[in-house]
Amino acid sequence: MIEHTLENEKQEMRQAFCQCLLNLAANEERLVLLDADLMSAMGTKPFQEAYPERTVDCGIQEANMIGAAAGLSLTGKIPFAHTFASFMSRRAMDQIFISGAYSKANVKLIGSDPGITAKTNGGTHMSFEDMGIMRGIPSMTVLEATDITMLKWMMGWMARTYGMQYMRLVRKQCVKVYREGTSFQIGKAVQVMNQFDAQATIIASGVCVAESIKAARTLSDEGIAVRILDMFTWKPLDNQAVIDAAKQTGAIVTAENHNVNTGLGAAVSEAVAGSCPVPMEFIGVHDRFGQVGDQDYLAQQYGMTAKDIVEAVRKVVERKRLYLNR
Repeated sequence: MIEHTLENEKQEMRQAFCQCLLNLAANEERLVLLDADLMSAMGTKPFQEAYPERTVDCGIQEANMIGAAAGLSLTGKIPFAHTFASFMSRRAMDQIFISGAYSKANVKLIGSDPGITAKTNGGTHMSFEDMGIMRGIPSMTVLEATDITMLKWMMGWMARTYGMQYMRLVRKQCVKVYREGTSFQIGKAVQVMNQFDAQATIIASGVCVAESIKAARTLSDEGIAVRILDMFTWKPLDNQAVIDAAKQTGAIVTAENHNVNTGLGAAVSEAVAGSCPVPMEFIGVHDRFGQVGDQDYLAQQYGMTAKDIVEAVRKVVERKRLYLNR
C-alpha cells in the first residue's frame, strides 16, 4: 500500500505539465510540442518561448495536428500533442487510429479537462467518452493522471517509451493524493487503502480517487472496511488486481469521471465476469451529456461525490450478504 495524503495541490496541473515538458526537453532534443490553439489555456507558452523551433501551434485543426504529430514521430521526433479531451477523442479519432496507431507511430496524446472538470465550458467540451474511445484502439495505452506526483512520473514514462499513448488530466486545480517521489507501474493498480478484513473494493480513477478516500473514512465509522485501488491505467488493465479484489473482498464499486458504459466500469466488469462474478455498483455518468456548472455541482448531478460512493458500497455489501445467506 502506498502512503497517500489529501490536500489541494500547490500549483495547477497545467503548470506542472509545462514544467515537465521543459525538464524533459532539456535532456531530450527530439521532444516537440503540438497544440490546437490552446497553448494559453494549457499554460504551455513558457515551452514555446524556450523552444520555439520545437513548438507547433496548429490552430483549431485537431485532425491535422494528429497527422502532423504522426509524421514527426516517424522522422524520429517525440511529439506531445495536446487539446481538450473532448476534441482529442471525438474530432481526431480517424487520424489517431490510422495515422497514429495503425502506422505504429510514437505520439503522446494529451487530453485536458476530462468529464466534469470542463466545468463551465459545458456539454460540448465535456468528455465522458474519451477513455472508452481510446480503449478501443489496438496498441493504445490509456492513462489518467491522479495528481501532479503521478503526472510527473507518467510523462517521464511516456517520453521514453515508444508507442501510441493517451493521457487525460485535470487542467487546473486538483487534489494531491501521492507524496513526492512516489513511483508507479503501467498496467498495475495502486493499492491506496486496504483496511483489515475489507468487505468491498472501490476501484477508482482520476478525481474519484480522492472522493473514494473520503468515502472510506465515512464507511470506516460505520464499521465497513474497504480496499481502494487507483486504476490509473485503463489499458492495459490490471486484471489480476481486479480478480484478487473480487475473490478477497467479494464486492466491487467502480468510480470514474466518465461514462460507465464504455469506461472503467465496463473494463472492470469484463475482468470480473470472466473470472469471479461478484456484486458490483458503478459510480460515474450513466448515458448522459455534459452541462454547464462548477465541479461540485456537476459531481452531485452525476452522482460522483463521496456520499454517492458510500451509498454504492453499502449496496454491494448488502447484496453480498443476501447472496451468502441464501
